[in-house]
Amino acid sequence: MFTVFGVIMGSWAGRIPAMAERVHVSHSALSMVLLCGGLGAVLSYPISSRMMSSLGARKTMLFSGLALLAVLVAIGGAPTVPLLMMAVLGLGITASTFDVAVNSAATRREKQSGKSELSKLHGLGCAGGLAGATLGSLMAGLHIAPLTHFVMLGGPLALALYYGHASLDADDAGEVVEKKSFSLPRGPLLFLGALGFFGSMAEGSIADWSGVFLKEHFGASDGLAPLALSSFSVMMLLARLVGDKLKVRYGARSLVTSGSMLGAAGLFFAVLSPNAWFALFGFAVAGMGLALVFPFVFSAAGAQGPAALAGVASMAYSGSLMGPPVIGAIAQGMGMQIAIAYIGGLACLIAFVASRSRLLK
Repeated sequence: MFTVFGVIMGSWAGRIPAMAERVHVSHSALSMVLLCGGLGAVLSYPISSRMMSSLGARKTMLFSGLALLAVLVAIGGAPTVPLLMMAVLGLGITASTFDVAVNSAATRREKQSGKSELSKLHGLGCAGGLAGATLGSLMAGLHIAPLTHFVMLGGPLALALYYGHASLDADDAGEVVEKKSFSLPRGPLLFLGALGFFGSMAEGSIADWSGVFLKEHFGASDGLAPLALSSFSVMMLLARLVGDKLKVRYGARSLVTSGSMLGAAGLFFAVLSPNAWFALFGFAVAGMGLALVFPFVFSAAGAQGPAALAGVASMAYSGSLMGPPVIGAIAQGMGMQIAIAYIGGLACLIAFVASRSRLLK
């Protein structure tokens, strides 16, 4: 289920340029479209809490996942900017709801087994995202329209969702979640929410803007520029696959703190690099450093219950969708080097907040 989610979101990210070109949006208008996704994530709490309480995590995954696929097709076929904004709002709602359900099931499994597994599962999601983005690049190279691409993807992924949900070793007991229209984490949970927000903002910004940085700053070719995201994603995947073992030995707080500082160093190295190849190394180091923020934050939030997880997930997912337009605005006003350096500053902020978080153990 993590992998399928990664494929869906990677496919969406990989076709953003083509969809923006189809409806003729400017950079500022595209920022507003992406912000609709963040708004949808923030507004998803009452939906995810109601579904989790009445259906349980397993069925919530199935229904929100199928709705997410339908929204993806709607995004691919949206003929105007207002309709595209409405569809992306739906993406934020459905994706955040699925995110809460799949992480809730995973953290419950961690409690039952007594083993740390969320890093590995997020690694599989990262692999799915890499596969989705690569497929999107291939479809774009073959001049296949986003709508056709998403329709072709919908059938196989719907089957994967159905059989995945049917095979999950999880009951359908509803989760007890507070009925609120919006949940902002409080107290120690606010630190986890901030970590999720800043971490996913950094990750989403690198996903959308690293290739643009190579192309604009170094004049990288169309073949070389996408390797920035590839190097970042591959190192993130490898780090997440071993993250659970490292957590047992060193603890989540020290890993997130030191890893975020390493990520900041990688991003600053990329900014100051003399050529694109050195910058690729910097993005790879950043991927390794930032890899464990998201899974360990979700694991710590899930240990506090589904209400805590839903609140933290809403903040985290909104960060991933709000980050790219913020970076776009900085890039337009001050240049791509300052924009990437800003992400490095976010990584330093993550390290500071993580060092103060009592719930990261």
